[in-house]
Amino acid sequence: MYPVSVTVFMKKLKIISPYSLAIIFIFFFSLLYVLFYIGHKPVSKYSLKNNTIAGYVYDCQNSEDKTVLKIKGKENLLINYYDHFECKLGQKIKAIGEMKEPKNNTNFYLFNYKNYLLSEKINYTFTASNIEVINNHQSILYKIKNILNEHIKNYKSKAYLNALVLGNDNDINEDIEESYQTNGISHLLAISGAQITLFSTALLYVFNKIFSKNTSYVITIMFLLIYLFITNFSASVLRATIFFIILTINKQFELKINTLYLLILTASLLLIINPYYIYSLGFTLSFTVSFYLLLFKDIISKYKNYFSKTLVISLIAFFASTPIIINSFFKLNLLSPLINMYFVPLMTFIIYPIALITFIFKPLDLIFLNLVTIMENASIKLSSINFLNLSLCHLGIFFFIIYYVVITLILYKWLKGKNYILILFLILMFHHNINYLNPASSLTMLDVGQGDSFLIKLKHNKGNILIDTGGIASFDDKKPYDIAGNITIPYLQAEGIDHLDYLIITHGDFDHIGMATNLIKNFKVEKVILNIGDYNDLEQNLINLLKQKNIPYYQNINKINLENSKLEFLNYKEHDNENDNSNIIYIVINNTKLLFMGDAGAEVEEDLLKEYNLKDIDILKVGHHGSKTSSSKKFINSINPKYSIISVGENNSYGHPNKEVLDNLANSIIYRTDLDGSVKFTFTKKLQIKIAVERS
Repeated sequence: MYPVSVTVFMKKLKIISPYSLAIIFIFFFSLLYVLFYIGHKPVSKYSLKNNTIAGYVYDCQNSEDKTVLKIKGKENLLINYYDHFECKLGQKIKAIGEMKEPKNNTNFYLFNYKNYLLSEKINYTFTASNIEVINNHQSILYKIKNILNEHIKNYKSKAYLNALVLGNDNDINEDIEESYQTNGISHLLAISGAQITLFSTALLYVFNKIFSKNTSYVITIMFLLIYLFITNFSASVLRATIFFIILTINKQFELKINTLYLLILTASLLLIINPYYIYSLGFTLSFTVSFYLLLFKDIISKYKNYFSKTLVISLIAFFASTPIIINSFFKLNLLSPLINMYFVPLMTFIIYPIALITFIFKPLDLIFLNLVTIMENASIKLSSINFLNLSLCHLGIFFFIIYYVVITLILYKWLKGKNYILILFLILMFHHNINYLNPASSLTMLDVGQGDSFLIKLKHNKGNILIDTGGIASFDDKKPYDIAGNITIPYLQAEGIDHLDYLIITHGDFDHIGMATNLIKNFKVEKVILNIGDYNDLEQNLINLLKQKNIPYYQNINKINLENSKLEFLNYKEHDNENDNSNIIYIVINNTKLLFMGDAGAEVEEDLLKEYNLKDIDILKVGHHGSKTSSSKKFINSINPKYSIISVGENNSYGHPNKEVLDNLANSIIYRTDLDGSVKFTFTKKLQIKIAVERS
């Protein structure tokens, strides 16, 4: 009886095949390998001392004022060259400059550039001052690649041909790409398994007319390997190609291994090839969605109608991707399953095949361009439907796992004929409103480089206040770095915040107000507070926008009443310079006294000491980024701060913070964005402090 019971049990698990057992072993080995590998600092063949490097160009992105190269030298390396450089793939170049180690994200929860580069096996970046070609000879494969790139340059639809044929979506318009992301369809720009299947099926159909079946498979695989090289071994194409090869082996040798196990084997092999694929959003999304679609394929097979089947596939894909999407973008569009139901077939069966045909027959260029323009316009219209686009705070590992447990149980019940889909949507709505249950207020000093931006988040969603927006000025007519779009708004969404009750601008310098217009154009702001004194051009531009959007703004106010607290504005005397006209803000949160000094100097500090009894400040936002014009010894000794926070750019040209100021602050605990990244204070019974970057 015992062997029979074991056999029944093994059948239920569907792992009676020795091949399946081997795959399970490989999978667990790959996970242990990943954990070991990412737990140790990457070993590089380069060092920060290298100032001259050489290698073969395998990727090149050109703009008017910058060239980004990826080369194969001793290992993969990314080169930033702040000038135009006409490069060809496969040529050998030599560069002189400075080696840099990419940084982890310095703001909580946001995009980690270092991990992204590691997923491409790049350990260092190199800022080049000079580049020269030392060998123009190119291999046959690189010659083919260059011919294809040159061929596409002449198309009006080159942005989409580059994305869908060559796997390079860098030319897609940023606003269009953002609309795809909002709608949950940005995955369509990556060459997917469905597209590789379509491509390989077409090749097999042609080759089967000429060769034997086995020979056709071998030639098709060779074509896919060449295509893999052309697309720079992108994770999505690599996954699809390896999966196709494994499926072919399974079919030709009649191994009869379950497709789900073949997918697990594909993921395991990729993680062994490059453990840092675990950091690739495309990798995690594609495998997770594919896993759930295969695991619950019997749900899909229940539905015979094409539209019903497509909707079910969209729903399963939506459920499977939800926790990953939340932790990547901090928002979720509940219309995404319906939008995908329309766009996925459109892309798979119309856009992609026509892209391949257009690539060969240029006369179709305008037709294809009009087709993708229609798709773009539809995406923009759909992305403007905001009421079902939820802001959802970042998930910790425990709640991330809970989400997947719930999703798996819901799909299992669906398989058994019971529909509990509504439960997930109720959980999402609860998640969206979770801040109402938040028992503790917090202060976050965002790392915005050489500038200021501070978020006060009051408990139970009683108020969200942003003090300054930061702004990195550009002195050569270039568009300034969008701090609002890349840091502020994503962080607000990661905190589950969908609006600001107050935006307080301490004064009109660009490093404090520079991103205010970008923020207000793209995020809901209820009210704006400006400082005393005359308005400069930046402030006037902001006021014009506020009037246009009917957002109330105020100047010369004394206080803002909040739940169980109030913000007091201490600087009411007008001075002859913008810095000294800064809003100076005092607030007590949970018996913790906070003082924000803007860029006010020593003269204002003297006024404060005369007018107010500011003793034993708990958290001081140090004036003017630690400049010697602020934080006089007398002032600091009088207010006696326990913690001093300085928002300052790394290696800034101003020499901030000044050594004398640091000496004045020596009796307090100092946190700096250039050393600690973002810093978060949570006002529980015992003050909790969290920093984004551990000091080396």
